[in-house]
Amino acid sequence: MKISNETKVGAIAIVSIVLLILGFNFLKGKKVLSKSTTIYAIYDNVQGLAASNAVVINGLEVGTVYDLSPSRDMRKIIVTLNITKQIDIPANSIAFIKSNPITNTSIEITLGDTNTYLKANDTIHTMPNEGMLQEVMKKVDPVLNEVKKTFSSLDTLVNNINSTFDANAKTNIAATLNHLNSITETLVAASKSLKAILDTESGPLAGTLKNINDVTENLASNNGHISNIITNLDSTSAKFAKLNLEHTISAMDIAIKELQATLSKLNSDSGSIGLLMNDPKLYNNLTATGNKINILLDDIRLHPKRYINVSLMGGNKKAEAPLMEPLPDTINAPYLKKKVE
Repeated sequence: MKISNETKVGAIAIVSIVLLILGFNFLKGKKVLSKSTTIYAIYDNVQGLAASNAVVINGLEVGTVYDLSPSRDMRKIIVTLNITKQIDIPANSIAFIKSNPITNTSIEITLGDTNTYLKANDTIHTMPNEGMLQEVMKKVDPVLNEVKKTFSSLDTLVNNINSTFDANAKTNIAATLNHLNSITETLVAASKSLKAILDTESGPLAGTLKNINDVTENLASNNGHISNIITNLDSTSAKFAKLNLEHTISAMDIAIKELQATLSKLNSDSGSIGLLMNDPKLYNNLTATGNKINILLDDIRLHPKRYINVSLMGGNKKAEAPLMEPLPDTINAPYLKKKVE
């Protein structure tokens, strides 16, 4: 079947009209082939809002502005919002216009906290929102007022200072500034001296650090000897630890106690040694016995025939009287009694 040119032209015209309608609705922000929800918002000032501008919730675009219809007295403007996302918007949510000098103006919805949600063709609450410039000026104006007050106070202070300071005071201030300059020069000289001290090549600190480095290198080179010394100390400590010091100390304690007991007996009158050291009678008896032994020995030495009788000739001599006291062998004999003149 042959299609006439008129039919072709008619079909192309119909397709073009459909595409034009779809494109027009798309530009207006209404998606024809997708399901959407329409809600309304009423404003006193739309601040340059236009159709197809974005509707945003928490930074996400959830729809577009479909239409703006002003009232006859232009006091109210009804904005039709086409919500393309399948979302639930609480009934107490608020839609305000967010102007942006860089991008297009948009409507931002702040979600409420109720459990009831907006339905199709409902009206959302709105809040007037001043432009960004007005908000900035509101924040800047108090600052400018404070700056003006500050400059006024500063001007008053300067005038008071000029009126208070006389020529003498100004001279004193100049002298003070000169002193400050001198102090500054002193600080500069001190900083130079400090820089010389901290010089990494020729400064005293560099020499000190070099000496410390040498000591560290010596310690590192003698690390083996130090380790041997520590090992020997550990070995000696181990040997001391192995000694039965407790048993030795106990034995020494017992010996000291026995020595104390012996000394106690020597100092007492019991026992032969104690009596010998403490009883004067025994000393006197020993002295007397020694004296008698000395007399006997002297008599034997002087008259041996009295004790050993050896007669070869048969004659007998008259016996001499025995000694009654020992002969003085020494000048200071302890057994001699000194005569009292």
